[in-house]
Amino acid sequence: MIPRYTREEMGRVWSDANKYSKWLEVELAATETLAESGEVPKEAAAIIRAKAKVDAVRINELEARVKHDVIAFTMNVGESIGDPAAARWLHHGMTSNDVVDTAQALLLRDASRLIAAALGKFSEVLAQRAQEFRHTPQIGRTHGIHAEPITFGLKIANWYAENQRNIERFADASAQMRIGKISGAVGNASHLGPEIEERICQRLGLNVAPVASQVIQRDRHAHYLSTLAIIAATLEKIAIEIRHLQRTEVREAEEPFGGEQRGSSAMPHKRNPVTCEQISGLARLVRSNMIAAFENVGLWHERDISHSSVERIILPDSTILIDYMLAKMTAVIADMRVFPQRMMKNLDATQGLVFSGQLLQDLVEKGMPRDDAYKAVQENAMAAWESESSFRERVAKDPRITKFLDGKALQHTFDLLRHLRYVDAIFVRVFSEKKTSASKA
Repeated sequence: MIPRYTREEMGRVWSDANKYSKWLEVELAATETLAESGEVPKEAAAIIRAKAKVDAVRINELEARVKHDVIAFTMNVGESIGDPAAARWLHHGMTSNDVVDTAQALLLRDASRLIAAALGKFSEVLAQRAQEFRHTPQIGRTHGIHAEPITFGLKIANWYAENQRNIERFADASAQMRIGKISGAVGNASHLGPEIEERICQRLGLNVAPVASQVIQRDRHAHYLSTLAIIAATLEKIAIEIRHLQRTEVREAEEPFGGEQRGSSAMPHKRNPVTCEQISGLARLVRSNMIAAFENVGLWHERDISHSSVERIILPDSTILIDYMLAKMTAVIADMRVFPQRMMKNLDATQGLVFSGQLLQDLVEKGMPRDDAYKAVQENAMAAWESESSFRERVAKDPRITKFLDGKALQHTFDLLRHLRYVDAIFVRVFSEKKTSASKA
């Protein structure tokens, strides 16, 4: 991933130096475990532990010659050990993917810890802002058209609940990736045996794959990338919402705009939702990487390397992008400007039309046949819409409606707080608050 979208800590995880360091960690765990079981001389294992080092530049130089990254790695480590008698026990009984796949689990474990922390922080910010705007009225929209009243806090509570599901999904997906294999070239564990494999993985803090070919099966990776894609989709969903709310005609919320930030090279007045647009764009990349992960599931027989080149891109890039996108969206939500007065102005813009559903329900409850009630309400609604007049005043003069609802009853129909009376009850469910009696209509 280009530096523009790479945060420092996540960038270190995916550096060549760290990758080779994790390969060495697997080799050392294997050598020391084999020394404990008597299959490798303890003196050799001690020398390997003391002297083995990796040099990313040197490994890349060697790979250019031998055209095999793991061989280049073992050559470089052997050089650093400087003792051929000890170095010959490095990589004993192992194949390349015993090292690569098991080390990849260590890399993904570190990357996943950063993402899990970022998801947690994002939830904290969402919860804070949901509570802040818990009772801030806003018009709900369906198909982009005014529907019925909600609160802005209820909208954010929806985002929070979805992120909580992402946390659960990601915990499961990352757990399935914390797995190693040291079962050899075709997965039959013929050289070291299942017990040694389990002990090596245990030493590394990993579970052992119950069965593998030369590689850990890629359904795990597809599941992991799918989860990242869902997280990206959630972030894009929120970004799209903020982009809409920031439109000039709406202007109910706005992503942060820095003191020296400039929105356009030609139009100095512009305050564009560029961060949210960036998140929308990057989400497309993460989702496309998910498709590549699914393509990697089907490999020839016990292994081919068609997945390898793909994973060199999609695993670092997807985790780097999710880490970046979570940080950006957390900052957007934390410092997002919200305009409650504009929300109320927009809610009132249709002069009561947004209460048509409640009026229909109240008429039916008072005895008016539903189809008759629907026709009466819709006729008044369409007339008010076309003439930009007050819907409430129109229905108050319609004898078909006043036959069932007097002035006091209509006042109850058009009561905004009636629509919002269960917001607190929903917040109890979402945030597991101590339940209090819901306000009554």
